[in-house]
Amino acid sequence: SLVGSLYVLDEPSIGLHARDTERLIHVLRELKDLGNTIVVVEHDEEIIQAADYIIEIGPKAGRNGGEITYTGKPRIGRFTYDIPMQRRVWNNYIELHGARENNLKNIDVRFPLNVMTVVTGVSGSGKSSLVSKVLYPALKKYYGGIAEHTGTFGKLSGSLHLLKDVEFVDQNPLSKSSRSNPVTYIKAYDEIRKLFANQQLASQMGYTPSHFSFNTPGGRCETCQGEGSITIEMQFMADLTLTCEQCHGKRFKQDILDVKYRDKSIFDVLEMTVNQAIEFFAEDPQCKVIVQRLKALQDVGIGYVKLGQSSSTLSGGESQRVKLASFLAQDNTQPTLFIFDEPTTGLHHDDITVLLKALNALIGKGHTIVVIEHNPNIILAADHVIDLGPEGGAEGGNIVFTGTPEELMLCDKGYTGKYLTKIIHQSV
Repeated sequence: SLVGSLYVLDEPSIGLHARDTERLIHVLRELKDLGNTIVVVEHDEEIIQAADYIIEIGPKAGRNGGEITYTGKPRIGRFTYDIPMQRRVWNNYIELHGARENNLKNIDVRFPLNVMTVVTGVSGSGKSSLVSKVLYPALKKYYGGIAEHTGTFGKLSGSLHLLKDVEFVDQNPLSKSSRSNPVTYIKAYDEIRKLFANQQLASQMGYTPSHFSFNTPGGRCETCQGEGSITIEMQFMADLTLTCEQCHGKRFKQDILDVKYRDKSIFDVLEMTVNQAIEFFAEDPQCKVIVQRLKALQDVGIGYVKLGQSSSTLSGGESQRVKLASFLAQDNTQPTLFIFDEPTTGLHHDDITVLLKALNALIGKGHTIVVIEHNPNIILAADHVIDLGPEGGAEGGNIVFTGTPEELMLCDKGYTGKYLTKIIHQSV
């Protein structure tokens, strides 16, 4: 009942089915009608169209963003959705029998291999219980890995021999260390350190690749231990973070910074974005491996991130895409089932198109994708959809539908098919 308040919401549609998003919009309008002001950071099309005023920032991300590109009422045009001309055909599958975790109603579910399956349904319908709590830990233990408690189910069957492992690609931070960054995670930094250690001055001084690491003593600034900044703990206030006075934020000793590759120090390289670094290293055939590994980051749509950017500053969606890039960069990997939990979180409509290309690239390498998702782009791009519900909580946990997106739109049960039909008609 507050009046005259400013509410700021950061992506409130995260984790919400379209049915629930409509309810959210209704609540926001009620708050506004009471005399309050609502500011929402959002990518969801329905919330954007429901707004009274739009502030669009861009045009791109990172150094190519930060400008106001549009202000005013929502544009009349709707998002367009790319629907594949044909779906991948599948014959092999893994079947989970008798899933009874949380609200799951003793269901049997088939997960096709070598295609993309999307598990959808309203909030609380049992998606995470099925995929995160039962399927993933059950398969992880089957293939000899370690996982947390496995939810209640009967048995696994099907073509289990056609897979060698399962990976859950979540949005948790890449590392607890503030010195971790995207290029260390995808192993590109190992090659960059070798490159600098091979320079003439480095050879004369006896420097090894470890001297160009900010994780180990030797070449890093020991005052800040390679952080580039020093944190001062304040007993009753927020901690202060100050630029290191010894290295001035450059993280390495001056002797190490004197080593140059094509007039760039190791710090200069770490300050480059992924896109800049690809251009820089592509001119040297000896840097083929570096370019190949960095290209994986570009392919998942985060070419705007700096090489030395701390992993702790990445959003959940960015962290998830770095993990995806690490798998894309690997060669000779064994057939694996990859599980993604709402990978579109924090992504613009155009970014999702890039994400889909990366997911399809994994399938092209012989892997299998299972995605928990509400986003229509992802559902429409699926080869197979598993819709749970029909409601959330006690009234959920049933299989409402399994099949292709086209078949789902003809299904009169649940909410997902009706929603897909609605947005397809609106985008035409």
